[in-house]
Amino acid sequence: MMIKDWAMPSNWNHLASNILKAELKRKAISYEQLKEKLAMIGIDETINSIKNKIGRGTFQFAFFLQCATAIGIKNLHLEGLAEI
Repeated sequence: MMIKDWAMPSNWNHLASNILKAELKRKAISYEQLKEKLAMIGIDETINSIKNKIGRGTFQFAFFLQCATAIGIKNLHLEGLAEI
């Protein structure tokens, strides 16, 4: 079996970043709005820390879950992401 290029470890961070960016874009939420929405659920982040985390894609899954909760993600479809 051959692993697809995106599934190689060097691309996991990029994939994580793109998934979160896509959800923000789909919901038309800016980083400033995300900061405000995170604050509403008790998560204190600066805009720069949000930009850096999402830009690098090296955030913890807990941060992803916090963002998902803050912006109201109910379902996340990952079909095709784990195909090898």
